Amino acid sequence: MGFDNQKRYDTMKLYIISSGKYGSRIINSLAEMGLASSMVGLEELPEDLPEFIDDFEGYIPKNIPRADLILAVGLFGDINMIVPLIAEKSGAKSVIIPHHDPAQVPPGLQSEIIESAPDVKIVFPKPFCTLEPVGDQFIDEFCQEFGKPEMEIESDGLVKKVTVTRTAPCGSTNYIAEHIEGIPADEVELEAGNKLHNYPCNASMATDPVVGDTILHLAGYQVKETVRRALGFGMKSAVVDHDTCEASECQHECIKHCPQVQIGLDTVTLNENEQAVIDPASCGCCEICIKECPYGSIEMEERKFTIE
Repeated sequence: MGFDNQKRYDTMKLYIISSGKYGSRIINSLAEMGLASSMVGLEELPEDLPEFIDDFEGYIPKNIPRADLILAVGLFGDINMIVPLIAEKSGAKSVIIPHHDPAQVPPGLQSEIIESAPDVKIVFPKPFCTLEPVGDQFIDEFCQEFGKPEMEIESDGLVKKVTVTRTAPCGSTNYIAEHIEGIPADEVELEAGNKLHNYPCNASMATDPVVGDTILHLAGYQVKETVRRALGFGMKSAVVDHDTCEASECQHECIKHCPQVQIGLDTVTLNENEQAVIDPASCGCCEICIKECPYGSIEMEERKFTIE
């Protein structure tokens, strides 16, 4: 297993606002994986803050250094409103506010945060390991090595070598890579998910009402996609029977209810006949689409799917 954690972000200045065990874990992982020299400041907030706050001034750090990117991890509720204020004081035009729990930053609060800082690029990856480049200089620089996992796998039936080219910010990708070497390639998809739980992933098991699934499950779906793309094949996916699919009649229920689609992925799309097509690379195998399809046109299949 290999991962270059010696890279230094010499030009990017990172300021972190953190709370709780999740926040501490992210900070420690990023520091261990080479980002410590870019951290120009760190503000740790208590976990027991009220959900609703009227006056934020008392929570804003007094000495905020110049920064390019603000990272807010582990904050719940209204305290997230200090993030754009800190960005303004630091001069930062780029902000990442990842979700590991559905209660952290509800959609209404996200809109309020964005509206309060129209000149700042703010993203809310759910979970953090879904973060990909967005066309912003410093968010994209961060994404060069941290965000949605990517790896390369050398295999001759057994996994011979795993190289992590982009790791989840929590460090789980490196752990998974270390523990899938030597196992049969067609067992990697399942085993990688098991190792995510063993790490363990700290994302919430509470169902997120926006996506209809848990954030922990979403993290697992990213791991499945990572190893499928690295291997060039997957072993399980939902499949649509186009002989019975009437997507135009059912208002595309599979698309509306797919958790991966709800976080911005093209897991379920439409073909030229307006029928659903499920991407075997990013399908989470959650079976929600199977339950929601009114025509019974979707089934889960266990076989080798070629990933292009």
